[in-house]
Amino acid sequence: MSQTTLDRIRLTLETPTALLILEDGTIFEGVGFGADVVRVGEVCFNTSMTGYQEIMTDPSYAGQIITFTFPHIGNTGTNTIDIETDAPAALGMITRLTPTDPSNFRAIDHLSEWLKSHNMPGIGGIDTRALTHKIREHGAPKGVIAVNMAGEFDRDALVKMAKDWPGLAGMDLARDVTRDDGQDWAEGAWTMASDAYDADAAGDVNIIALDYGCKHNILRCLTDAGFNVRVVPATTSAEQIMAMDPAGIFLSNGPGDPAATAQYAAQEIRSLAESGLPVFGICIGHQLIAEAFGASTYKMDRGHRGANHPVKDLATGKIEITSQNHGFAVDASSLPPELSVTHISLFDGSVEGLKHNTLPVFSVQYHPESSPGPHDSQYLFQRFIDLVKNVKRDTHAAS
Repeated sequence: MSQTTLDRIRLTLETPTALLILEDGTIFEGVGFGADVVRVGEVCFNTSMTGYQEIMTDPSYAGQIITFTFPHIGNTGTNTIDIETDAPAALGMITRLTPTDPSNFRAIDHLSEWLKSHNMPGIGGIDTRALTHKIREHGAPKGVIAVNMAGEFDRDALVKMAKDWPGLAGMDLARDVTRDDGQDWAEGAWTMASDAYDADAAGDVNIIALDYGCKHNILRCLTDAGFNVRVVPATTSAEQIMAMDPAGIFLSNGPGDPAATAQYAAQEIRSLAESGLPVFGICIGHQLIAEAFGASTYKMDRGHRGANHPVKDLATGKIEITSQNHGFAVDASSLPPELSVTHISLFDGSVEGLKHNTLPVFSVQYHPESSPGPHDSQYLFQRFIDLVKNVKRDTHAAS
């Protein structure tokens, strides 16, 4: 494909109703759907073939405009079940084909109408293969998605908006997506028979989950494992958490630059870990554990986003196919002696799991809750509750 084609993709449209404009001036013209708004953020791509509603509602996508590489997005419509947060944080959706009328017994709304209800724009009909190639070769760019059903755009102003946006590096977005107050969580897994989640599934092992942008299905997996979960805001102090007398600590997924979130979270996490409480981190929770013990993180060129990422468990040699969504990673060369790598990506060798060598602390970069994605890694929730119970038993025996 020629550079000219990559620089400017034109459709056979007399009047485009949506534009995607990248910071280098590349303009993709397309068909608008969803909300008639303008959004600026980082343009990424996700290779998942299913789960577009869960992806759009994953708080880890705050600050990002999502390109779906699978072309048929929207054909199963939307519902009130397949959501990962009450207030979606993603900025917009990019698709090859415009969403069709839904055909699924669970659908209650068209994807376009659902996006509109959450004030999220969508652009369809563009060459997502060319866009993905551009991201893969040059990194995730800053960009603007603009929908205007009248086809009226100030292109120069939109290009400037894309160029002027500061980017995700240095942004603490956990504060934007965390909850305001503590909440007890008792909801468990969805069952096909009832087409509903178990509303009263809380276990009897008390843990605190720090919410940096936590997905609902992670909390459901913790509940199904046997935990009684109390979810608290990202800025909750170690002193406040210890006063709740938890048996363990969970550090959730979330968006933004972990180094920025670590400015207030790292010392609290280290204090909790050094108290002897078991700690399990996922996604930014994994990165914050690294930061808490002196390691550093870095921004990836294009990140890992999809439901087909192979990860190797270094202890067992087992390969897990995982669901991932992250644009930052732990720098392996910066790890202190007390942290060991447990999992690596088979795509690029990046760190996918850590453990503390003397404390009951472990973490993974990927998403074992699989929403959407394969279930290869859901055993980690059982590993966490086994660890919590063992530490609790040993503590009682010693006293």
